[in-house]
Amino acid sequence: MPKELRANLLLVFGFVFIDLLGYSLILPLLPYYAETFTASLTLVGLLGASNALAQLFAAPIIGRFSDRYGRRPLLIFSIAGTLLSFLILGLADSLFMIFLSRILDGLLGGNIALARAYITDITDDKNRSKGLGIIGAAFGLGFIFGPAMGGFLSRFGFSVPALVAAGLSFLNLIAVFIWLPESLPENARASMRSSEGTSFSLNRLVDAVRRPCVGPLLGVRLVYSLAFTLFQANFALYALDTLKLEVAYTSYILTYVGILSVLVQGVAIGPLTSKFSERRLMAMGSIVMAVSLFAWGIVPDVWLLLVVLAPIALAGGVLNVVLTSQLTKAIYREEVGGTLGLSNSLQTFAQIISPGIGGLMLEKLGAWSLGTTGSVLMFGTWVFIQSYLRKQPELTGPCPKADNPV
Repeated sequence: MPKELRANLLLVFGFVFIDLLGYSLILPLLPYYAETFTASLTLVGLLGASNALAQLFAAPIIGRFSDRYGRRPLLIFSIAGTLLSFLILGLADSLFMIFLSRILDGLLGGNIALARAYITDITDDKNRSKGLGIIGAAFGLGFIFGPAMGGFLSRFGFSVPALVAAGLSFLNLIAVFIWLPESLPENARASMRSSEGTSFSLNRLVDAVRRPCVGPLLGVRLVYSLAFTLFQANFALYALDTLKLEVAYTSYILTYVGILSVLVQGVAIGPLTSKFSERRLMAMGSIVMAVSLFAWGIVPDVWLLLVVLAPIALAGGVLNVVLTSQLTKAIYREEVGGTLGLSNSLQTFAQIISPGIGGLMLEKLGAWSLGTTGSVLMFGTWVFIQSYLRKQPELTGPCPKADNPV
């Protein structure tokens, strides 16, 4: 790997790590912070949903702007938006300001999708998966250290973690402004600004979804996100209700999963993609996830749970990387930001609906229903990959547009 590419990947790794560290500092504390302003449980739930809904609509738009004007300006804009939202949160003196903070962060954020687009620009098909894997690794590390730091800082008041997160965002902003070069050359940006492919049009979005090797990948992303977030979003509730674990033990288990995820996406993904094709890894990851989620729903104790969580982390890390890599290879250069933003919105949609559905299933049916539902979704994904995606030839370039012959 060229020295310049390694340096830029390291910068992106640092950017994503600091960004997720700041985010995860305040995420576990938001319900407690809102409670100090006498927020009801319903309002606390809406607080998380407001951020996700804002992301759902804003991510494709920010991605499309980055296609037209470059990744670096939109990264700077996005980080500045995150900084502003954390400052508002840290200075909040009402529930309205907390909601304003989370909505602004959702509307002006989109940092992770932009980071994926940046890596797509600077890597080729051979090292794309390895490059994208560093985002997953940075993501995992941020969520390992962030909650612990947030818990410690909250001893000094709930506003302190928010202001520390704002400080981290400020450092990120300065670092990106000084050191991170633009990933798209000026001539490429000029060409993309004048291209119809980067126009803000619903028809363009529909055209992308209709393409025979783009729409199916987005569909797989959605179904996988639904299955995985049923597990992820409801794990703490499952640990409390089913295994009767104290919060400290639940945190230790989540840290264990985070470490496994970092190792998969930061270390193992390179050798795996060198040995197996990305499409084969998609199929293998789907069936491993299907079996593991089913086992998760019926494990009787913590020790078996720790065994089952290892293949879940492995399959989740692999699928996250190879799905994004395959998607970037199936689209034209001027569509990368917008399409990855759409992919991010599908993940966000899953994150919005899974907590409510999962909580209801856990209460009425039990943990087995979560594992079984996730397993059925992933088994269906495996069948789909086997019967449909494999009929498509291995990608050697962008998938033809819908109005072109296939």
